[in-house]
Amino acid sequence: MNPAAQRRPFRRLVAGGVVLVATMAVAACGADPVAPLPVQPPVESRPSPTPAAIPAPTASPSRPPPTSRRPIAAPPAQTSARGTPHRPAPTSTGPTTSCQGAVRYDLPLAETELELLRSLCFATGAVLRIQGIGPGLVTVDRPELVSQHYEAGVVDIRFVRPGTVDVRIPKEAREHTVTVVVR
Repeated sequence: MNPAAQRRPFRRLVAGGVVLVATMAVAACGADPVAPLPVQPPVESRPSPTPAAIPAPTASPSRPPPTSRRPIAAPPAQTSARGTPHRPAPTSTGPTTSCQGAVRYDLPLAETELELLRSLCFATGAVLRIQGIGPGLVTVDRPELVSQHYEAGVVDIRFVRPGTVDVRIPKEAREHTVTVVVR
């Protein structure tokens, strides 16, 4: 047998093995092509552009310029004589407000000193929940601005319109007035 005839079966065997390996790879991964790994740029068959055709990089306003990769430590916080961190007083550029949103504000009468509570501020829709009081004892001066409900020792006052409402709460033979501003 001549040497060329002896190589033909080997070539068929190698070609068959390549087809078999390729078929198994497609069957194992599905028919969809596999995307390159994120660290590998996709291979393109286009010719590379000339240096004059490459645009110069521009600075991005959202990203700082590249620096060394070492982290920079923050300066140590100033401490007081006791060793506690010193925090500078907050600076405010606009008006400050202590007005809360449309929240439920719980007021447990057994745990609250009403002498210290003079006024509150809420958004429309907020509820003042007064706990531990009898029916009909809590009154308001502007009933058209609120929706009031009593059940099981709890008075819920929902502020339905903006305005100022004086809520009168009797406690220990005295009537306490809490002024509520509703925005």
